[in-house]
Formats: sequence, structure tokens, C-alpha cells
Amino acid sequence: MYDVVIIGAGINGGLLAQRLSKFDLKIALLEKDNDVANEATAANSAIIHSGHDPKAGTLKAKLNVRGNHLWEDVCKELSVDFIRNGAFVVAVNEEERKSLNALHEQAQERGVPSRILSREEAIELEPNLSDLVVEALDLPSTAIVSPWEVTIAAVEDAMNHGLELFLHHKVINIEKKDGYFDVTTPKGVIQAKVVINAAGVYSDEIYSMVSNNSHYKITPRRGEYYVLDRAVKPVVSRTIYPLPSEKGKGVLVVPTIHDNILIGPNSDIISDKEGKDNTAAALAYVKEQVSKTVKNIPMHTIIRTYVGLRPSHLDYDFVIQEAEDVKNFINLIGVDSPGLASAPAIAEYVEQIVSNMIPLKVKTEPRTPRRPWIILNRMNSQEKQNMFEKDSKFGQMVCRCELVSEGEIVDVIHRNAGARTVKAVKRRVRAGAGRCQGGFCEPRVIAILARELNIKPTQVLLDADDSTILVGETKENLA
Repeated sequence: MYDVVIIGAGINGGLLAQRLSKFDLKIALLEKDNDVANEATAANSAIIHSGHDPKAGTLKAKLNVRGNHLWEDVCKELSVDFIRNGAFVVAVNEEERKSLNALHEQAQERGVPSRILSREEAIELEPNLSDLVVEALDLPSTAIVSPWEVTIAAVEDAMNHGLELFLHHKVINIEKKDGYFDVTTPKGVIQAKVVINAAGVYSDEIYSMVSNNSHYKITPRRGEYYVLDRAVKPVVSRTIYPLPSEKGKGVLVVPTIHDNILIGPNSDIISDKEGKDNTAAALAYVKEQVSKTVKNIPMHTIIRTYVGLRPSHLDYDFVIQEAEDVKNFINLIGVDSPGLASAPAIAEYVEQIVSNMIPLKVKTEPRTPRRPWIILNRMNSQEKQNMFEKDSKFGQMVCRCELVSEGEIVDVIHRNAGARTVKAVKRRVRAGAGRCQGGFCEPRVIAILARELNIKPTQVLLDADDSTILVGETKENLA
């Protein structure tokens, strides 16, 4: 019997698991995929918004501002990157200037650092702003992270302190019993006193398993992005927003933790919760819209595109609460933007709800800090030499774009929440994330995974369970 079962190993499920692992609880984290951080967490804008934008009086507004304050300490605790690079919201005509000033007033009311810049002041800081820009709202507390790296690190840290992770455990039924739940997956039944529903676009379906009264319906909102190659001098150093609309924050230009640039997203409501294919029309729309805010974007340096689905619902606001009709069942429904920015505050908020259900006693034993990933590319010559002397695999370069060694890949395979697919390796140490997108290193990554996991190369997956890469040998083994 578990004290708590969390359904969904995205950013919210991961940070919540890590937070609750500090208490004397037996916790299980269930994930339908073969890795954590596979869905919306792996495909979003990666921005820690300041809190200037959500509607006044909403849970989104409250948790966004609080989350922004918490993020730096979370990343420090987990030994992952955090950069407070700031942002501009730009107005491109006189009508938008009025809206920009209203947004500034809202930011000030919430205690969010902000100031209005003239065109000349803004251009001095970001020379590639569009010729249409007339004014900018400076939001210096805006930051960037790598959401999948944070989630993986959070789950790893929680597992280091007792969390049990169950991958390939899609929840197919939940039954409320007297004082506990039976949570059924294809691999068996897991019992828990408290269930937390953090299933993203499937959170409405999870809730409907225990309630006949659920009126919540998730409608996926699809966003499409371009990724630009690293540049010696990126086109912008801050995140650049247009004025927000009812569809969201608009098409953005976003520097990333790893020195790429993201451009996007659009915002299309779709019905398919697995609708993750890029579309020509949407990508054309992104190009057209971004030209209104930023010029001189080197579109010839695009190295990939991707799609993310946001779990939106008609009520706009986050639904984070104990279900009114199901005691000890906690819903996280409609956690779309600014869900990432709010994530640490959401974990804090849910902890308080859990504390009203079961006793939360802080563990007395010292908590061992998580060991960060080994990143040779950030080490000096002597540190690299020391690693090579410990293990010669650190001298074998696998990914030449991102300068990732075999030793770094082996390390992330054999950790808690370790890599089991090519994309899982990419999300941890960036092998395959560079200019050639795995064209050079993917065969070596496959070979390393096969060797370290003791499986055949034909059993190594790109990402999802149906993403087989190799189907057989092309030559007979003549040895």
C-alpha cells in the first residue's frame, strides 16, 4: 500500500514527487511512456514567465508569480541550469502601446519587476527588434530552463530518496475503496491512500475513472516551433513576446539554456491528444508572425521543428484541488501555460492539500544532494584528463556537434531514471541535439545502449515504444 500515487511523470508530477520524497511517505510515480518528461514537458517554450500576464484573481496568476520566485532555488538544489535572461513584450503600433502600458500596471500590482522602454532604449539592448516596434515592456525576472532536464533530475533525486518509478504503467482504471484506491495498469493493481492526477492532456480521462460528475474536458492546444542552430552571437539575448491574446502569449523568440533559439508557437485547438505532427500552414504562420517583432532571424540555420500539446480547457484557470466528489483524489487539470513557470509553486500548493489528508513527517536522515550529470564540455583540461584516467570511455567522442563522450552516455544510462532510448540519451546529455541532429552519432548511441542494456541493436528504440530504428542485419556475420 502506497501513501501517495502520482499519475504522470511530467514537470508537475516530477517536481511533486521530489518534494514529497522529503517526507516519510511511500510514493509511486506512474508513467505510461518509457521515460519521464516525454510529453508536454519535452515540447514547450522552456520559459519561466514573470507572472505579468495571467488574468487577475486566478490561480494561474498566483502560482506563476510564486513559481518564478521558487525556480532558482529548485534548480540549484537539483544541480541543473537556470538563467534569468529577462524578456521584452513589444508593441508594434499605437493601439498596442496602450495595451502594453496596461500590462505594465498589472505587473506592478503583482510586484513583478517591470519598466517601459522607448523604442530607442529597447533597440540599444536588443538591436534586432523589428522596425515596427514602438515600445517595450522590460521583464527582467523572466528566466529559461530545460524542462525535461529539470524533470529527469527531480525524479532521479526522488528515487535516490525512496520514490518508486513505474514506467510503461498506463492507468486503465481506478476504483475507490474504503480508505484507499485500486489503481489498475496492464501490469497489475497498485493501491494507494491518496491519488494525484497529473496526467496532462489525459487528466480529464483519469478523473472520469473515479467520477461520473466530471465536467472537465481537455482540448489539446497544439503549438509548433522551429529550432535554430547555435550562433556565436544569437539574434536576441532575451525572450521576445508580442502582446498576448486570448490564444496565449503569441509567437515568441526564445534563447535556450543551450544557446539555440526557439521560434514559436502557434496555437491551434485540435481533438487528437496524440496529434504531434508539424504542419506546413502552422510553420508558415510562425514565420510570418515572428517577423513583426524581430528581424534578421537566420532562418537558414533551422536544424529541426517540433510540436507540443498544451492541456487546455474551457474554464481557463488551473484546476488544482481535491475532487469534490472523491475524497483523497487530487486533480491537476488544465495546467497549460504558465504551467512550467508555476510548477514549483504547484508542488508547494499540492503538498498543502496532501497534508490535510495524511500526516507529513519530514525524514530525519540527511538528504544526499543529487550528483549532477557529467559534462566534459564544461570542464577544464585537467578535469577532463582526470575523467579519462578514471575511465577511458571519457576520451571517446561520440557526438561531435555537442562534444559528448561515451563515458557521459554510459553514466546517464546507469543512473536512477536512466536513459533507455536514443531520445532519452539526447534529453540528458544532448548527444544528437546539435547541427546534424544525430546524423553522425546516432549509430554509436544505438550501439552503446545495446551494449549497456544487454539488448540487441534492433531492440533499441528512438523514443516511443513503436519507434524501432533497426529492423535487421544487412550482412551475415562471417566471423
